[in-house]
Amino acid sequence: MTNNQPASSNDLVSPAQIFSAHIIAELAAWGRDFWLAPGARSQALAIAAAQVADAGRANLHVRIDERSLGFNALGAAVYGGPQVIITTSGTAVANLHPAVLEAHHSGLGLILLTADRPAELRDKGANQTTNQVGIFSDAVIECIDVPAPTEKDIAKLPQLAKELVEKAVLLAWGERAQPVQLNLQFIEPLSAITPDAAEILESLEDADYKEESVKELDDESFQLELDIPTVVVAGANAGIHISEIRSLGLPVFAEPTSGVRHIPESVLSYRSVLANDLELAGQIKQVIVYGKPTLSRTVVSLLRRNDVKVFVREGQMGSFEIGNDVTKVKSSIVGAANQKWLGTWLQESAKDISPLGGELDRQAIVVKTWEASPVTENILVLGASQLIREADFYAPAIEVRAWANRGLSGIDGTIGTATGIAIQEPDKQVRALMGDLTFLHDVGSLALDANDGPLDIQVIVVNDNGGKIFSNLEVAQSVEPNTFKRIFQTPQNVDISKLAEAYGWKYLNPKTVSDYELALEIKGRVIIEVQLD
Repeated sequence: MTNNQPASSNDLVSPAQIFSAHIIAELAAWGRDFWLAPGARSQALAIAAAQVADAGRANLHVRIDERSLGFNALGAAVYGGPQVIITTSGTAVANLHPAVLEAHHSGLGLILLTADRPAELRDKGANQTTNQVGIFSDAVIECIDVPAPTEKDIAKLPQLAKELVEKAVLLAWGERAQPVQLNLQFIEPLSAITPDAAEILESLEDADYKEESVKELDDESFQLELDIPTVVVAGANAGIHISEIRSLGLPVFAEPTSGVRHIPESVLSYRSVLANDLELAGQIKQVIVYGKPTLSRTVVSLLRRNDVKVFVREGQMGSFEIGNDVTKVKSSIVGAANQKWLGTWLQESAKDISPLGGELDRQAIVVKTWEASPVTENILVLGASQLIREADFYAPAIEVRAWANRGLSGIDGTIGTATGIAIQEPDKQVRALMGDLTFLHDVGSLALDANDGPLDIQVIVVNDNGGKIFSNLEVAQSVEPNTFKRIFQTPQNVDISKLAEAYGWKYLNPKTVSDYELALEIKGRVIIEVQLD
């Protein structure tokens, strides 16, 4: 080879590729899936991820948009444990921020491999260079800034990769799962064809890697006096404590994603009873909170009453410490309740449950969606806006497996989250129920990778031409109607059928209850639009 002949990729020795191959192999050994958006600075990580995927040793999912990518991975983490996200440098990293925030508050593990330029280029005006260290602030449990590997480091890169990955996985999969960031600086040459990450993975097979984290159970219990009028407030993900909740024999105010709405103790119309039967509601002196309840101002008002003691059970989303007299409880709660108290609440609740009418309205949509989503066959994802509140009123006592991004209660990434769940749970049909603005906010997540396979996912859009949730707030009464409509309701005129066609999804537009029931039976990638006033 003469001096003016470029080296071929076969001749290159790339510390970036060596380090990346070992990092990816170690993560694959822990059984983690990879989520990738393409980029130059992250090319070594991408090549290594493709190598283990092509060898059938890991799953690799590719997206063109990092924001959607983040929520796809978040959705997969709901039931699949920590997921690995690979991005290039610069704004690509920033686009993960919404999903990282949601994961932080929802207690979901993400391992962020953010490729970066060398630290000496920061604050120098270098292309695609910003300070990625601390970009997620306290939304990550730790950010580890890793210097760029060089040729003098090659011998120690395998051990460094092993130590970094083990630390990242254990942090992401800890007592309360959290995102963790490995900010990986790389210098040229950014990639090579060797080493093969799949071959490295083969050499790791005899190592002691875990399939899941092991948590010690606390056998102690917290005795609570339940002769005092007490109720349970069950928010998002309260179902991890379902046996404990049932054993108390108390009235349960269960949100639709609590996982306990179907139990006999559930007071389905609790919001109406709290608002309308002030005498009964006034008798409450203790509240036990499980999960994260965020749907009802009436419930928050109850927790903040000066005469009410609040006991909070820590869970996946942390502890919901709203109230003037709050006690955090780490161990199981036990006590003997007065069954007459429960019976009174159930009796009052039954008075406020209205039968279905004949129209395809919000109540019919919620009830029929619940009836068509048995826990053994379906997973239901709810957009974090008006419809989840409609479900809080109307969802029947049917056991469903439901998720909503209630960590921050944002509408961002709902389609992406549902898609990630569908990829992680291919034997289930996933239904995502949302309003039109929630749908449009994440429409880019309809662009899927054909390599993900024939997903069975329905996106149900209740299109009432804007954000009706704002009509329930004080601002609706204080702002001139046209101004309110423009800056809060934000009506839109997007043709959803054409969006479905553009992204290659089936489209249905049911007009009656029976039409809607038939639409719910369709398999594949389906958008169901229900247009309401």
